[in-house]
Amino acid sequence: MKLNLLVSSMAIAAAMNVNAAQNYADFPVTVKAYEGDAKHSVSYGGQAARQVLHTSLKTLSGQGNGQENAELKAKMLAYFEGKAEGRAILSPVSKGGFVVAENNVDVLSKEKNLAGKTYKGAVTGWPGGMTGPEVLGFMIDKASSANKGFDPLTGYDYQQLISKFIMGAVFYNQAVDNYLDEKLDADTKPNGQAYKPGKPYTGKEHVWDEAFGYFGGPANTLNLSAEDVYNIAKQKEDALVLADFNKDGKASLYNEMTYAHAYYAAGFDKGGKTTYLHNIVQAFVDGRLLLTEAKGVNLTDAQRTELKGYAATIADNWQMVIAEAVFKYAGSTYKDLQKLNKLIETNGDIAADFRAYAKHWGELKGFALALQTGNENLGETAVKLNRLIGFSPVLLGNTQVIGVDSKGNYIQASSADMKQYMLHMLKVQQLMVDQFGVKARNKDVLADMGDLAGKLSSGGYVEND
Repeated sequence: MKLNLLVSSMAIAAAMNVNAAQNYADFPVTVKAYEGDAKHSVSYGGQAARQVLHTSLKTLSGQGNGQENAELKAKMLAYFEGKAEGRAILSPVSKGGFVVAENNVDVLSKEKNLAGKTYKGAVTGWPGGMTGPEVLGFMIDKASSANKGFDPLTGYDYQQLISKFIMGAVFYNQAVDNYLDEKLDADTKPNGQAYKPGKPYTGKEHVWDEAFGYFGGPANTLNLSAEDVYNIAKQKEDALVLADFNKDGKASLYNEMTYAHAYYAAGFDKGGKTTYLHNIVQAFVDGRLLLTEAKGVNLTDAQRTELKGYAATIADNWQMVIAEAVFKYAGSTYKDLQKLNKLIETNGDIAADFRAYAKHWGELKGFALALQTGNENLGETAVKLNRLIGFSPVLLGNTQVIGVDSKGNYIQASSADMKQYMLHMLKVQQLMVDQFGVKARNKDVLADMGDLAGKLSSGGYVEND
């Protein structure tokens, strides 16, 4: 978990001053004896399709009405595990003056889904002992019958849980534990031949492109500030000119949009304390330039070592982005608990604040689960994280979900109370500092640690995590 901050000499240049050749686009064809019409070799349409399958599924997961809804469930599953043609892009769509170019998944890539690329290991932080695809299938089933994705009986915000876990279990996992890991080995997808017969890109070029597509940054990220990239995701009207680097008056959802972890990296970086976004994209560009310079022949040992160095930079910075998100949403959850405790003491109306608590907890839990799907076994850190957060938020009756029965119903039991759970949130933030060295530290509430621990200790509370 030590952050590898090494990037190539190209990273010395300020991101806003790099030249246009630094766009992740228009790399030349290097495949020997290629006879097609393609002029460029970059291709990650499948990953762009999965980005919009994710954003569309997130939209659907908030459309339940509190009743069983087989039609909604079927539609959600079509975006998760289906490969049928004709699926409309539900998000992002044109918004005001921010016009998007594509409105159908097939335009980006046909017959793609999310389930087939989801982390296959056991998800120990979720009740029921399920694998990644099983967890998401379970969540989709529950979301389809929840009111706008929210279940007040458990405190689950399925829209947040589904979205944040997909970002980890599909995008992060596929990139760092597949494309930037074993697929960089010499005998896998060699650079000396086309990825498939007739394709204009080599095996290694396409592997690298696919990983870039999962990160979710615009192709011209290195010519933009972190705030620019963030504003593209928000589809601010004046951000279209930033996204539209081919100047056709639209933002292509293939390579001109901001998605997923690139959005969160930009969000942290715009605070000025970190440079995760440009570290990652610079390493992607440097690696792609190395492959271009190999001119369609197999990499030497020295070239492969250099390429794996760029991959390590990407993986380390990407892990930090997710750890920063865990830190942030632990802080947000802590602040929500502060408000709820005051309202409970004064018999105030807690409905709106409880809903905010559930939303922030869902983001915390989704990112915490995502953090455990990378190429590194987090071991004791994962155990501590899962125990501190638990399977659900602490509810008003001081209970939490502790399991799932054979019929898929949640089992609840007594838990720490909300004040004690606040200390858990502080300990989650401290864990992210100690184990990952987070730097942005949005929503930092660690200054409350001593005071809260003292108050709870004087009241006879003893931590057992």
